Amino acid sequence: MKVLIIPDGFKDSLSAAQVATAIKTGIQDANPDTQLFEMLASDGGDGFLNVISHYKPDLNSISCQTTDPLGRDLIAYYLYDMKEQAAYVELAGASGIELLMQEERQVMETSTLGTGTIIKNAIHQGVKHIYLGLGGSATNDAGMGIAHALGYRFLDIYDNELKPCGGSLNLVAKIIKPKKNLLESIQLTAVNDVQNPLYGPEGAAYTYAKQKGASPLQIQLLDSGLRHLDLQVAKFFGISFGEFPGTGAAGGTAYGLKAFLNAEFKQGTPFMLQLSGFHEILEQHDIDLIITGEGSVDNQTKHGKMVSGVVSAAKAHKVPVYAICGRNFLSKEEASDLGLAGVEELYSPDQPEGYSFTNAPELVQQRAAKIINSL
Repeated sequence: MKVLIIPDGFKDSLSAAQVATAIKTGIQDANPDTQLFEMLASDGGDGFLNVISHYKPDLNSISCQTTDPLGRDLIAYYLYDMKEQAAYVELAGASGIELLMQEERQVMETSTLGTGTIIKNAIHQGVKHIYLGLGGSATNDAGMGIAHALGYRFLDIYDNELKPCGGSLNLVAKIIKPKKNLLESIQLTAVNDVQNPLYGPEGAAYTYAKQKGASPLQIQLLDSGLRHLDLQVAKFFGISFGEFPGTGAAGGTAYGLKAFLNAEFKQGTPFMLQLSGFHEILEQHDIDLIITGEGSVDNQTKHGKMVSGVVSAAKAHKVPVYAICGRNFLSKEEASDLGLAGVEELYSPDQPEGYSFTNAPELVQQRAAKIINSL
């Protein structure tokens, strides 16, 4: 049997590489004769730069003085392709939720300003194309922080300058464009698989803000703030992207990139699969089975997470895909409709609290072995 291993990371638990190692160990324990193929992948979120550097090892890594989601000093990095004059930036590097302790997750206060500082640094390096991997953010500021770093200013009704954060969304009364457009001759591409709109029941606030520390009331405020910002953008610039698929990604950062910086969207998983040679591996090695995975398989998975991207790409090759996850919130019918041949979750209700987190590597091994044994 030939098996391709291509998981995403399990947030707050295992990196994609650690998940892949555990799956590989479990398969080898179940059937040592299995021929294994392993790939690194990302949907544009955490681990984006690790995947890029894996497949483009000659890129320069450039360190940059910036700030974290709460404005504290931070050294982050991005990748620079001198030949192509392209930079690869990971939102999570300066604006990621993994940079904050649980008690520091204050989504009304967090900002993407630090990511904007990195983009500005890359522009000064002379790049012509910037790829920004979205995902894993601690923010819900609709990209105001990035826009602020590149010269935009957001004012309240008294013409006071607002801090570019989620708590300011409802207060925006005037938006001032920068005198000099730093992105005038630069293409900005948002790499992202999420298809959520900016606001509404499936928008940025209602889908993601809870995990970033928002209370139910704050979620409502953030959603109304995102609607309000879109109205202000329409008022001052004559455009509206609030219902555009994907603008809800990374707390609405994708919206800000499109509305303020004219970014194009590129689906993350197809982008990464092309970079990694996914289709060539399936065609050349006659793969029998793919095992992927992520922290949670749920309704959000259907909106463009990496698991659904892998399933979609595998359909053309008629290769079955199994997923291993921390929690599975889909019924067998829903998982089948998504295209998965099966789902194995680490969580079990009879486990002590936190057991699946602290014992994740062993549990992933067991689930991988179970998949192989079932075949």
